[in-house]
Amino acid sequence: MAQGRSSIRGARIGSGPLGEPERGDLAPRTTASFWCGNGHRTQPSFAVEAVIPEVWDCPRCGLPAGPDPDNAPAAPGSARYLTHMGFVRQRRSQEEGEALLNEALAKLRGTI
Repeated sequence: MAQGRSSIRGARIGSGPLGEPERGDLAPRTTASFWCGNGHRTQPSFAVEAVIPEVWDCPRCGLPAGPDPDNAPAAPGSARYLTHMGFVRQRRSQEEGEALLNEALAKLRGTI
């Protein structure tokens, strides 16, 4: 028994050739070139009326890219990871921490 295969296999109902006559005219566009610190060049398209940004993220490495190939924007510095104790030590000195600890221990022991 032969398998029946349709000549429109994989097509959706109502689908047709995609093109400008069916979808309408595209908005006028312009391209801008951006270079990152690694020398990658990207050219995104923008509408003619759109304001072109000064910085664009490089799709290859993720660094910020700018319009000048010789003067690429600097990569943002990453903040170092701090634990909860690291944040506490930023706010309090060693003496303040010991005083708070002694007060909490006194409450637990019931002397306060």
